[in-house]
Amino acid sequence: MPSTVPLTIRKARPADIPVMTALIHESVRGLSRGFYSDQQIESANRHVFGVDTMLVEDGTYFCVDAGSEIVGCGGWSMRQTHYGADHAKHEADTPIDPATDPARIRAFFVHPDWARRGIGRMLLDACVAAARAAGFSRLMLVSTLPGEPLYRAYGFEPLEPVDVPLPDGVVLPCIRMGRAI
Repeated sequence: MPSTVPLTIRKARPADIPVMTALIHESVRGLSRGFYSDQQIESANRHVFGVDTMLVEDGTYFCVDAGSEIVGCGGWSMRQTHYGADHAKHEADTPIDPATDPARIRAFFVHPDWARRGIGRMLLDACVAAARAAGFSRLMLVSTLPGEPLYRAYGFEPLEPVDVPLPDGVVLPCIRMGRAI
């Protein structure tokens, strides 16, 4: 059980990628039960979830640390991609225009032992502040079903269901959500 170690937020670094990758897969396995089948969880971990290194390079991906342990990660993007790790991208991830496009909220994951302790809100606060400073006035995301309650509580409105087809024929139901900032 987590201790009362203070939580701190910082920009993710390339050296964090192996730890974040392990955290992401553990988060999906631990927090998706009851929302998705085991087949959906494992297929999504294999084909979609992981680190998008472009977010780390852009300085728009954050880690939440409890002492020296990374217990959550998530970010925002000023690029076309809505979801997925490096291995899920099939096109160039070109920049979007803050005057006409919403910033993307991307890849939020919390260690199951640290869930529901304000980590998601810390990450969202950092993303909103940074996206606003970059000139964006709206946010959009594609949420997994377990993530939807966090985003609703933060003021995101559901826009439409999104079925994410995976290469092995499995489909991952998600929901597109948005809000003004």
